[in-house]
Amino acid sequence: MAERPEDLNLPNAVITRIIKEALPDGVNISKEARSAISRAASVFVLYATSCANNFAMKGKRKTLNASDVLSAMEEMEFQRFITPLKEALEAYRREQKGKKEASEQKKKDKDKRDSEEQDKSREEEDEDEERLDEEEQNEEEEIDN
Repeated sequence: MAERPEDLNLPNAVITRIIKEALPDGVNISKEARSAISRAASVFVLYATSCANNFAMKGKRKTLNASDVLSAMEEMEFQRFITPLKEALEAYRREQKGKKEASEQKKKDKDKRDSEEQDKSREEEDEDEERLDEEEQNEEEEIDN
């Protein structure tokens, strides 16, 4: 858990980027206003987390999940954010699924290459063995002659 209240604040760079994206070009924000927004955002995140945790505890779970957060948003009367949040969650899940599939395909390709290299190596070993056997036979034939 956080030792100081400042430990609970969101990173200033993140807050500044969000603020700049939300405001039209040419609009500036004072350092004091940025600090106030940062504190408000931190309080909101803590409150939403606490509400979501209550839903997880009701479900006798220790891990918060997306449905806990969505339920918390509804309980906090932020219904207008639920649809965009669900859309963002679906986009995130699609992205993660795509990454997982790409990773699995990469692993399959690597396994296939490794298998092909092993097969090639075995073939070379077999060829070497055959060559040695032929040489031994030739030597034996020469000795017999």
